Amino acid sequence: MSEDPQILLVTGAGSGLGRECALFHAARNYRVFGAVHIESEGVSLLAEAKARNVPMELVFMDVTQPEQVYAGVRSIVEKTGRIDALVYFAGLGLRGCIEDLTLQDVQKVFDVNFFGVITLAKGVLPYMRTAGKGRMVITSSVAGRMGSIGIGGYCSSKFAVEGLCECLHQEVAPFGIHVSLLEPGLIQTPHFTINRNRAQGATNPSSPYYNIFLQHEKIVDDVLAKRTFSTEDVARVVYGILQSKTPRLRYMVGFGAKLFVGLRRYIPGEIFQRIYWGVIRRMVTKPREQAKEFSGTELDAGH
Repeated sequence: MSEDPQILLVTGAGSGLGRECALFHAARNYRVFGAVHIESEGVSLLAEAKARNVPMELVFMDVTQPEQVYAGVRSIVEKTGRIDALVYFAGLGLRGCIEDLTLQDVQKVFDVNFFGVITLAKGVLPYMRTAGKGRMVITSSVAGRMGSIGIGGYCSSKFAVEGLCECLHQEVAPFGIHVSLLEPGLIQTPHFTINRNRAQGATNPSSPYYNIFLQHEKIVDDVLAKRTFSTEDVARVVYGILQSKTPRLRYMVGFGAKLFVGLRRYIPGEIFQRIYWGVIRRMVTKPREQAKEFSGTELDAGH
């Protein structure tokens, strides 16, 4: 084990995958700076770090505020002299069919999922270039590889991240910096509970898409209930990326995600789309059981 720990910045460390990733690496000789944007997340992260008996340092930053991000990155460099790796887990979901979304809904998601990545990259890359090395792991999603009903706003932000990171991967390689995309499938985290972020229009019974969306949400919940991989499994994949001498551009997590993307790769596009949409259409328009309608309590809780 190295006596000189790697300096790792993890965004979105306040909950879910980011939190587990920060704690997991803190237990494995990384000096971890967990980025959170509200005090309560920081308190919770430090409490869990104490419970696991691992060190953790906080940095407060809202990824939608560039000056705050740059100040946070500078504070880390002032303390440590460098940043060796960035793992970007900050993210925002958005559920609802396109016509039920407002432009503000979509803009907010892009501000976090896409423009936040650019902001963090611009913040850490000068220091990594100076050092002649660095690692960046950017969280995308299987939704960045294939679209699906009811998540068009979210999918489009992740498709954009995929294209961005393909370009960034090529641009920074000559400076000794590796960029990898992390593409998890569906996994039970606060992203699907208190942070589910259903668009207001999508939960309106007068929407022409309401019943379809309702059924699709039930499908998602049924899939989540059967998932066997955990946040620790995802953190372990990130650890493998950071430890690899020659990391790949893409890492997909979850059997279902690998299966569907693999099928799409080998089945001609139009044929795959016809089969995939045919299955989904039958499931959302001719359900075997009625999905529960959204309640006021769910909406107030942000589920």
